[in-house]
Amino acid sequence: MRLRVEFTTEPFDLDRVPPHAEAARDVLQGAGLDAVDVGPFGNSAEGVGDAVLAAVQQVLSASLRSGATRVSLQVSVVDEERTP
Repeated sequence: MRLRVEFTTEPFDLDRVPPHAEAARDVLQGAGLDAVDVGPFGNSAEGVGDAVLAAVQQVLSASLRSGATRVSLQVSVVDEERTP
């Protein structure tokens, strides 16, 4: 099964990237997932189910340890037909 995760970390800081957002970005970029998109107001990635779920756990742990007060996330099953 392929999954897609989309998430944001808070609080937002428009003047600089907060440490919790940097921590989440670093985890996501190092997780070996496909279609990683890191942005100022949200992040997303796709991959094999177990890899995505492991990355979600790491994102939650790293961002909360780094000062996030909220992590909003959505995990969706991706149509297998769309895989590269």
